[in-house]
Amino acid sequence: MIHRLPTKQVARSVGLLPQAPVAPQGLTVADLVARGRFPHRRLFDSWSPEDETALEEALAATGTGELRDRQVDELSGGQRQRVWIAMALAQRTPVLLLDEPTTHLDIAHQLEVLELLAELNRVQQRTVVMVLHDLNEAARYGHHLIAMRAGRIVAAGPPETVVTTETVRTVFGIDSHILTDPATGGPLVVPVATRTTPTVAPAEEPAR
Repeated sequence: MIHRLPTKQVARSVGLLPQAPVAPQGLTVADLVARGRFPHRRLFDSWSPEDETALEEALAATGTGELRDRQVDELSGGQRQRVWIAMALAQRTPVLLLDEPTTHLDIAHQLEVLELLAELNRVQQRTVVMVLHDLNEAARYGHHLIAMRAGRIVAAGPPETVVTTETVRTVFGIDSHILTDPATGGPLVVPVATRTTPTVAPAEEPAR
C-alpha cells in the first residue's frame, strides 16, 4: 500500500498539486520549480546537471521560462498555476494528481491550464488525474471520468457514458439537458433551473 512507502519514494512516483498551494513570500519562480527536485536528492547533495535539465524542461513545458526570476506572489493567477505545475513536472513523475487546478481562475486562465495539462498528457504521456467540479470541463478534457457523491462512486467510464441526465440528477440533484459540444463532439451539460413563483400579496389600498 502507498501509505507504507517512504515519503520520498512516493514523491518520485506521484506529483501532487493541492487546491490552493502557497509559496513562501519572496520566493522566485526558479526556486519554487527547483523544489520539485527534492525527492531525487539526498540531504547534502549539490545541484546536479540532471536537476538543471529537469528544471529547464519543466519551465519550457509550461511556458514559464521568462518568469524564472520573478517572485511567485507577483504573478497572475494563471501564471502562478502554471508555475506550480512546472514544480510538479520537475519531479519527473509518471503520474500527476491535481486537486481543482482551475479554482479561482477566470475562464481564460482555466482554459490555459487545462490545455497545458492536456498537452502534457498527449506529448509526454503523463497520467493526469484531476478533481473538477465543472462537468463540462471534465467532459471536454477527461478520457475517463469518475462521478462521486458522498464518497461513493456513482458512475465511471468515458464521458459519453458518465455525463447523463441520470448521473447529473444523482450527483447534483438537478435536472439537465445533455447536448453535443460543438467544439469536441462530446457531451455538454445544460442545467435546467427549477423556479417557483412566489406568492405576492396585493398591496393594500391606502385608507381614506
